[in-house]
Amino acid sequence: MKDFKSALKAVKPRIRPDEPAAPAPRPAPEPDFPALFADAVPLKDDGRYHAPPRHPSPRPRTRGQQEAQMTPALELELMRQLVGWFEPREADRQFVRGGVNSGILKRLRGNHWPCSGQLDLHGCDRFQAQEVLTVFLHRARRRGNCVRIIHGKGFGSGGEPVLKPVVRAWLRHHPDVLAFCEADDSAGGSGALLVLLKRMTPSESGAEGLDPTRY
Repeated sequence: MKDFKSALKAVKPRIRPDEPAAPAPRPAPEPDFPALFADAVPLKDDGRYHAPPRHPSPRPRTRGQQEAQMTPALELELMRQLVGWFEPREADRQFVRGGVNSGILKRLRGNHWPCSGQLDLHGCDRFQAQEVLTVFLHRARRRGNCVRIIHGKGFGSGGEPVLKPVVRAWLRHHPDVLAFCEADDSAGGSGALLVLLKRMTPSESGAEGLDPTRY
């Protein structure tokens, strides 16, 4: 019996339950700001207006640099200069778009297609001429695919012609122009062009258009 008690005493520490884990520490309480600044005294109103701070300009400029005021007259003058950079000095007498048979010019000069509309640009400056020409070509395709455009020979420009080279350059880049050539002497000579346009597809002809002969 004595031996059994000794063996039980040696085993007892092994079967003792584990001690419970220590609880997690609680977070520190947030400081009581009103209590911390209870002795603070607010500043008295000085009675003056304090303007809000100005935001920095998104476009930095050097010290002493003055930003020029853009007026409508200045914008127009800058636009005239920019347009001049892209205007050709020489006027093309004829043009055929790539992929179109060059023999089409002979048929165009021979009045193979009846002229379905005419646009006279006399009295227009280059800005007005571009706007009127764009609208005219859009509407002219409803009446036919050949039109006459009169831009003049430039005798009244005081030197070099203005509309003659730019109109021909615009026509070269217009997607609906297939070819153009100078008209014969009876129809204006070098001051007018016969222009061949793409045929209008049925889907395009559904829109309401105006008579191009009114221009």
